[in-house]
Amino acid sequence: MKTRKLGNSDLHVSEIAFGSWLTVAGGIPRAQAERCIHAALDAGVTLFDTANEYGKGAAESLLGEVLSAVPRDRFLIGTKLFFPMSESDQGLSAAQVAKQLDASLARLRTDYVDLYQCHRYDPDTPLDETMGALTRAVEAGKARAIGFSGWTADQIEHAAELSKTHGYVSFTSSQPQYSMLWRKPEAEVFPSCARHGIGQIVFSPLAQGTLTGKYKPGEPPPPGSRAANKDMNMFMESKGRRFRSDDLLTAVQALVPLANELGVTLSQVAIAWVLRRPEVCAAILGATTPEQVESNAKASGLQLPDELVARMDAILAPVAVL
Repeated sequence: MKTRKLGNSDLHVSEIAFGSWLTVAGGIPRAQAERCIHAALDAGVTLFDTANEYGKGAAESLLGEVLSAVPRDRFLIGTKLFFPMSESDQGLSAAQVAKQLDASLARLRTDYVDLYQCHRYDPDTPLDETMGALTRAVEAGKARAIGFSGWTADQIEHAAELSKTHGYVSFTSSQPQYSMLWRKPEAEVFPSCARHGIGQIVFSPLAQGTLTGKYKPGEPPPPGSRAANKDMNMFMESKGRRFRSDDLLTAVQALVPLANELGVTLSQVAIAWVLRRPEVCAAILGATTPEQVESNAKASGLQLPDELVARMDAILAPVAVL
């Protein structure tokens, strides 16, 4: 497993990160979820991604229990706050940053997180207040670095200016959705982050499983797949992320022979495609089986020939969201 430096921090993260949302939302047995975490450790994964809202604390508790038996210097934990934990607990106010961080630390069974992230931008809280609270968390030793997920370039620039003007701790990481089928961060978010030394930890590099090739045009989703589970299908048909049209699925199927030319899976090609970008430090992969974890991990270090990338991009050009 290769590692990369995360933005302007002193953190080095594994190219493949373990995402804990799927282990909770997927409804897999507890013992199987634990095996997935151990498979990630065995594969050299060092970055474990979670959030307080995943299962309303269940994902953090699961990671905390399993990783408590592992030396703390063997792994990094990134968690997040913003979404409601109760009717009165949500957002990025100073009070919520302090309260939710302490609650996450308790569930994770650790004195600090390596990365504390704003899960979304909070329009109801002054950014100055949020930045001050995050800075105090770092100064108190409860977080080593800070990040955000799903912010716009304007919001990123505002935060950078506040850090420069008021001496707040600067953001280290950005967590956008990014894949061969969802390329929007390339236009503004990647350049803005690059100007300020912010690295990318991307989620959904397989486009909610579409880039595995298991979904076929004109056919229902395979039983047990993410698209067949209404509780897990939250992104596939929302906010323009339509990864299930026949035209798109036909294009994805045309990628399979290209992966075969390299002797690897389409999933591994899709992960390597996002990792080929210098802005990307890690790709977050969820999994419901240890075998999926092991297969995804093999994408680390996989080099895609420029000619092959050009052929894939040409196939996906009519269907990718730019």
